Amino acid sequence: MTTSKLFTTIRHGMLVLFTFLLTAGLATSQPQAPRKHSIDFDNLPKNQKVDVIVRFKGSLDSNKLNLLRQRGGSDKRQIGRFRTAAFRSLPVAAVEALAKNPNIEYIIPDRKVRMSLDYATTGIAADLAWNSNWNGAGVGVAVIDSGIADHEDLRNTAGTASRVVYHENFSGSGGLADIHGHGTHVAGIIGANGNTSKNSKKWVRGVAPAVNLIDLHVLGIDGTTDESAILAAIDRAIELKSTYNIRVLNMSVGRPIFESYSIDPLCVAVKEAWDAGIVVVVAAGNLGRDNSFGNQGYATITSPGNSPYVITVGALNTKSTTTRSDDVIATYSSKGPSAIDHFLKPDVVAPGNRILSLKASDTMTLATEFPGNIVPQTEFNDNGNGNSKYFRLSGTSMATPVVSGAAALLLQKFPTLTPDQVKARLMKTSRKDFAPTMSVTDPVTGQTFTSNHDIFTVGAGYIDVNAALNDTGLSSASSGSALSPQVVSNSITGETSIVMGTNVIWGTNVIWGTNVIWGTNVIWGTNVIWGTNVIWGTSSGASGYNVIWGTSAESASNLTSAMSNRFIGGGEN
Repeated sequence: MTTSKLFTTIRHGMLVLFTFLLTAGLATSQPQAPRKHSIDFDNLPKNQKVDVIVRFKGSLDSNKLNLLRQRGGSDKRQIGRFRTAAFRSLPVAAVEALAKNPNIEYIIPDRKVRMSLDYATTGIAADLAWNSNWNGAGVGVAVIDSGIADHEDLRNTAGTASRVVYHENFSGSGGLADIHGHGTHVAGIIGANGNTSKNSKKWVRGVAPAVNLIDLHVLGIDGTTDESAILAAIDRAIELKSTYNIRVLNMSVGRPIFESYSIDPLCVAVKEAWDAGIVVVVAAGNLGRDNSFGNQGYATITSPGNSPYVITVGALNTKSTTTRSDDVIATYSSKGPSAIDHFLKPDVVAPGNRILSLKASDTMTLATEFPGNIVPQTEFNDNGNGNSKYFRLSGTSMATPVVSGAAALLLQKFPTLTPDQVKARLMKTSRKDFAPTMSVTDPVTGQTFTSNHDIFTVGAGYIDVNAALNDTGLSSASSGSALSPQVVSNSITGETSIVMGTNVIWGTNVIWGTNVIWGTNVIWGTNVIWGTNVIWGTSSGASGYNVIWGTSAESASNLTSAMSNRFIGGGEN
């Protein structure tokens, strides 16, 4: 009798998935101990010093921390809630030995993490919510990003007090200013109230224009940070939850996936926040155009968007109109399923292309690098007088705060909703009326991209704030979890199916069933996922086994660079 087992390995810094056939004759082999240190360390010189993140078994104490100090590591930061500590300059030779210590759960590098509304708000029907006085008042939204500037549109209606009620810098560089500009733009999409533009031709407001914002500054001037800084920021959001009524955590950041979500430090941390009652909203990533692996941009979701708990958001192109009918997927938006664990991602999509929001300053990094993205004052008044306070950016990083703002509106109206109920409500009420396929020509390169509006591209669909606010379909099953399901492919029959976890809101319940959440046309359409071997490929790897994710030798570092380059590009018209 033959059974199949999936496991992962990394070759040349690339994630590759193999299918092994285990026969009954091999069943008696001695099981190998689980690997406790990342494969990233294997090809490094033994004398090279690296920054690491270590998760310990049990609470932190001096004896456990001394294990790293005695081998040359120096303290970087400790996060007791996650049983995690970061150390600088640990010799690679010490990693394997330390991994054998029973007090250590795993060791990984302290990797770099990068940054991953005139048309957006009408597209998701936020204007209808405002007409009913739902504006996010009293709800706290924490923003893990590059900081939030003191912009007029982030003050109260009178302009006398800032709604950014807390600032803290975890980036290692001094000061609280948003010298990069990304965080202020994100914050504006969530909660700008339009003070600056309300008397002009165009009134620009965020989705929840009365929310309070908590500024957890992690990204530096170049838009990157150490992973441990993000862990510290998530820990602070949990700590301050009651103080500032933090109900939503926005993470428009990400990095490639290296481990299963169950041990990925970012995924472990966002689950802690979720369990603490905070809705975590994460960018899907901007690698949807990447065909380096021969997978047409599928399986490019970034971490922590691969966590089945969080709301992972893909980006739509609104075509710069206020109507929804012409909106299509932005071709750079990363697609699922997630690498390694195969979770069905993204969960929802929202406007993210050429989004107009707040400019931190004229000297911010983004303004210097992309001066053409500064919104001319002529869009606000006929004579063009005055200094523009706005900027345009594209990416799933812009779509993510749209959903964070929507969650804040939902929690203002229904403050007792759990994170799972918020996620399920937004997914259940999302619109699924996309055309099967679409094509877009990049105005800069002239290259044409074709995308399918399938379940791995748009998830449950296009969020609709007004529908979510007016949905009354909470049932007895709504007390369960809203874990994103896993996707399984049978290599023999070629059939692909969705596997639900236990105690999930959707599944067998009529109100929250899979057809309601994802729609039968979205799941079982005759698109590239189900009709070809793009995802569950048939090419042969070096070991002769069936390669699932492709055979490109693009390194993880190049992938990270590609992710950054796609983040702030001009996007699609």
